[in-house]
Amino acid sequence: MNYFVYILASKRNGTIYVGITNNLIKRVYEHKQKLVHGFTKKYFVDNLVYFEEYKSPIEAVVREKRLKKWNRNWKLKLIEDKNPLWKDLYNDII
Repeated sequence: MNYFVYILASKRNGTIYVGITNNLIKRVYEHKQKLVHGFTKKYFVDNLVYFEEYKSPIEAVVREKRLKKWNRNWKLKLIEDKNPLWKDLYNDII
């Protein structure tokens, strides 16, 4: 089983959210359909702009916690290095 650390955004340079899942397609779908109550629903954060894949759940959790502690500028740079146009990657993975 694979694990994913992902970043969602409301728009380019908008509100961002870092999460973890073992089913990226399903989880992003849940965010897009507003099935996930809380932060992402409240702030309309549902564009998949970045993700990383891990074989180990421990590695994924460590990475997620580390990213959550990063300052905003570091997260923006991480997104822009891999996805400079802030394209919603969801359609690429389904």
